[in-house]
Amino acid sequence: MILALPDLASMEALGRRIAAKLRPGDVVALSGPLGAGKTTLAREILAGCGHAGEVPSPSFTILETYPDCTPPLVHADFYRLESPAEAAELGLDEYRENAVLIAEWPERLGGFAGEAGCLAITLVPEAAGRRAIVKAGAAWQGRSP
Repeated sequence: MILALPDLASMEALGRRIAAKLRPGDVVALSGPLGAGKTTLAREILAGCGHAGEVPSPSFTILETYPDCTPPLVHADFYRLESPAEAAELGLDEYRENAVLIAEWPERLGGFAGEAGCLAITLVPEAAGRRAIVKAGAAWQGRSP
């Protein structure tokens, strides 16, 4: 599915639609070049799940947890990782237990496309905003945004 996101309001609406359909164990894998809007979409998803505070980019911390959200969320940015083995050192599996993972730069870990609960979104900048290319895993069938 390809979605046009011409402005910030459309990005917010997409984030809210995704948030309304999340289940523990899901992964929202956000790809695209620098500045494509990955963190913006992650912030909108977090807001849609009930987080009212600030959402810092996890570029340097790599992982930020949001236990106040429904469902609980982990926001990760894997840009600085050089190999998938580094994720094991972070304890990523423990953070993901009973939570949703929003993963920026998922390709740095080899991606999550093989997981049934993965909603993979590639953001592509365009002259009029951006385009989202959405691929839903099997567990997302019937609840895609």
